[in-house]
Amino acid sequence: MMQIDILTLFPEMFSGVFGHSILQKAAEKSAVQYNVVNFRDYADNKHSTVDDYPYGGGAGMVLKPQPIFDAVASLREQAASKNPRVILLCPQGERYEQRKAEELAKEEHLIFICGHYEGYDERIREHVVTDEISIGDYVLTGGELGAMVVVDSVVRLLPEVLGNEESHQKDSFSTGLLEHPHYTRPADFRGLKVPDVLLSGNHKLIEEWRNKEALRRTLLRRPDLLDKIALTDEQEKWLKEVKKDYE
Repeated sequence: MMQIDILTLFPEMFSGVFGHSILQKAAEKSAVQYNVVNFRDYADNKHSTVDDYPYGGGAGMVLKPQPIFDAVASLREQAASKNPRVILLCPQGERYEQRKAEELAKEEHLIFICGHYEGYDERIREHVVTDEISIGDYVLTGGELGAMVVVDSVVRLLPEVLGNEESHQKDSFSTGLLEHPHYTRPADFRGLKVPDVLLSGNHKLIEEWRNKEALRRTLLRRPDLLDKIALTDEQEKWLKEVKKDYE
């Protein structure tokens, strides 16, 4: 079972997220255990302050190292695994991608640090954190929403969480391409029809159509992804066929 600890100043933000849908079902199946901790509880001063003014001046407040150091140390002591991945959510971190979710899903223990204010004391980055993650090139008011995104993307990859193993294996980005289009009943909705090939029952043709459409969607929406993956000879052939439609 994976252990996920969240260090935050706003633990109530996570109750709705962890208590519904796939994340709740994952906990019920004992695939994951969530633990949300208010790191203000670890502050060693009578006012329980966790931030202070930056040395050298400047706007905003900076998170102090002591509460984070002590909170992470406590979580390490309580854990069965002594080598958790300690993840800092911050705009300066590695841009989050599916391959990172797949990497983290193999771990036994993840600790997420959700900061607020202007930033973190640099000693937190240097001596506590193993990974810094950014969910995009923009700034949020805190790390909580980023942690929710990462946790959701990781937990759904855990064995038996989705029920059908193929549900995530063919997701967008898992294969390096965007996912192909999906259709369901009715086959004719107000004159808008499902492609005939999907109704043919010919699984080989259906799989070929899905591969081509995944390539088409990637070419039109995220052509940069095609430069990052090694296509098979068959995929190269299909991509050439798709490109002819736009010449």
